[in-house]
Amino acid sequence: MTVVQVQASRSYEVLIGEGLLKEAGERIRAVTRAGTAVIVAGDIVWPLYGQRLSRSLEAAGFRVLSYVIPHGERSKNLETYGALLAFLAEHRVNRGDVLVALGGGVTGDLTGFAASTYQRGMDFVQVPTTLLAAVDSSVGGKTAVDLPTGKNQVGTFYQPSLVLCDLETLGTLPEEEYRCGCAEVIKYGVLGSAKLFNELELLPVREQLEHVIAECVRMKRDIVAADEFDRGRRQLLNLGHSVGHAVEACSGYTVLHGQAVAIGLAVVTRAAYERGLCFRNTLEAVLGILKKYGLPTEPGYSRAALEEAMLADKKLSGGQLRLIIPREIGHCEILPVPVEDIGVWLAAGGLQA
Repeated sequence: MTVVQVQASRSYEVLIGEGLLKEAGERIRAVTRAGTAVIVAGDIVWPLYGQRLSRSLEAAGFRVLSYVIPHGERSKNLETYGALLAFLAEHRVNRGDVLVALGGGVTGDLTGFAASTYQRGMDFVQVPTTLLAAVDSSVGGKTAVDLPTGKNQVGTFYQPSLVLCDLETLGTLPEEEYRCGCAEVIKYGVLGSAKLFNELELLPVREQLEHVIAECVRMKRDIVAADEFDRGRRQLLNLGHSVGHAVEACSGYTVLHGQAVAIGLAVVTRAAYERGLCFRNTLEAVLGILKKYGLPTEPGYSRAALEEAMLADKKLSGGQLRLIIPREIGHCEILPVPVEDIGVWLAAGGLQA
């Protein structure tokens, strides 16, 4: 098992290893005095792991409740959020209790947002069951729900009390979801580790899961420690996401987040090359590894449609959108782009009007 310590407004551990669901109750008991633990899970994950987690929590002395939501991004909205809060109130859950997010990024984001706002804040624990959530969304304290106008438009910064990544849960991931997680892993390599990028080229992620997850978590840990509230360096983690979120919105969230990030990474790297900001070998390396992992590189939407969606991006500020530009593998920069130039960048990225 690997343990990564995160230092932020709340300090906590990220545990990465096999068999952690069986130990979840005692490990969660060690970080909270809660009497009640409420498991929030998607309707696909709950039948697989819900009872195992419930038994572990009960054995540790918790009263256990469960709240199951429909899987997918379409559940990450104010309606589901409100229904979860109503459930907590109806069952007399109080701020001294704990929420446990069992699932992927949607479940974690929704649960964290509910925990940060219910009775002005309660403990929550992340138990990621997807590769994408394990390497990215379960760590760092960003919580949110979507609005019809865009993704993650309502949210908070609120750190979990603990993150438990049981590698055994990743064994049931559909291939498509596994590849989505690989997109975020590739993002970390491009962003800040040529060593990790090279390792991904040599050996598939699933053959080095604990190492890869730990490396990504450590990278995110260091960035969050330097800029917890996303005012500077943490914006680097948005590599591929500005275009990616626009692709998701244009698709009505039928394109998965990891697929959209891969597309966004390809578009922004092509644009960087066309505008003389990175060399050809960087572009070829990015496109090559995305292809190697079976990830898409073309959005399938017009430049005008994506530009319109990007205008709703929460990262817009002062008439500028901060794009994350790969200069070389392992090094990226934040580049403020005026709103009126977004279309120019998309064109450079290979998008047709």
